[in-house]
Amino acid sequence: MSVTASLHSAPAHPPAEVPSSRIRTRAEAEAYVASVCFKHGPPRAVGVELEWTVHHSDDPRRPLDAETLIAALGPHAPSSLVPDSPQRPLPRGSALTVEPGGQVEVSSLPAPSLRTLLDAVAADAAHVRRRLATAGLRLGERGTDPWRSPRRLLHVPRYAAMESAFDRIGIGGRLMMCSTAGVQVCLDAGEPHRIAARWAALHALGPVFIAAFANSPELFGAPTGWASARTRSLLRTDLPRMRPAPATADPAGDWARRVLDTALLCLRRDGADWRAPGGLTFAEWIGGALPVPPTYDDLDYHLTTLFPPVRPRGYFEIRYLDAQGGDGWVLPAAALVALFHRESAVDAVLELAAPAAGRWVPAARLGLADPVLARVARAVLELACRCLDELGEAPDVVTALADWHARRSCAG
Repeated sequence: MSVTASLHSAPAHPPAEVPSSRIRTRAEAEAYVASVCFKHGPPRAVGVELEWTVHHSDDPRRPLDAETLIAALGPHAPSSLVPDSPQRPLPRGSALTVEPGGQVEVSSLPAPSLRTLLDAVAADAAHVRRRLATAGLRLGERGTDPWRSPRRLLHVPRYAAMESAFDRIGIGGRLMMCSTAGVQVCLDAGEPHRIAARWAALHALGPVFIAAFANSPELFGAPTGWASARTRSLLRTDLPRMRPAPATADPAGDWARRVLDTALLCLRRDGADWRAPGGLTFAEWIGGALPVPPTYDDLDYHLTTLFPPVRPRGYFEIRYLDAQGGDGWVLPAAALVALFHRESAVDAVLELAAPAAGRWVPAARLGLADPVLARVARAVLELACRCLDELGEAPDVVTALADWHARRSCAG
């Protein structure tokens, strides 16, 4: 019986109020992952998570120190940076967090419409810019830090364990953690019979949107030869944890199996050492590889240590976009929201993007210089403009997206 089929027979996981319950079998764990990661229903809410690197205004190459960032963020500083911080939300409700290298992230509340989302996040991002400016800091405008070497500012057990694990593979992990920034768009998974199509469409669009919005050509003060060095660093970090998912008829079941077969990245325990035994998968932990069996809370935490281009979290978190300068994040975010607002548009995306499916590396390396991706991007973004126009919530974005893509295509 497939994981998704088993969800319709009997409860496969404990009540939410008992996260400490022990996981007894792999089948239980798979059913739980499928149910919490692929929640279905009519697509209604949208959201974004915006990351930026942070630089000194007078010299963006100068290393950032935690004390300056703490002073700038004030009561909005997260507890990972200031343990006793009140961690107040931003004026329009967005949460502010800090990534390991000092990148700031603004995460919106779920919004009922595109216009509501754009207005709220633009206001909160402007608030962050003003606070940083008073401390002599500014937000970066690229998907990577173009100048500085990766350096971790957050000294917490999770990131120390991640750094240790990734260092065994190469520098990609440190770059991903400390030197990259992205635009993440959050969309509802949709009705049960449409989840597989929406999942496949988001993955088919991945190379197209990476190429169209590639914005990270430099590292360490020099050109990398890649349009999106951010994507390159992600793919070089830990492939089982980062790789795109295949398009199948059972994305929930496939994801659940992948989660269980992925090695632990952190093992939470008392003290500062959260390093996990190398190569030990969550399925092996269920099978008795460690003295203390895992709980559902452990499984929830394990889910936070996988970073594919599209991550299911009850909704779909699209993670493949480079950070954009200024308010440039509005264009890819609005395009994705519009393309997935109607199911007929999702079907059109699947057809238009089919020639680009799987071209993740060419997208990161060549951007729109890849002729296949350039051709598909033109068609997809024209469709996005039509969908935005029909949506009627952001006419200013329609014109801006069309003008932007015309300029970008000529440059590509």
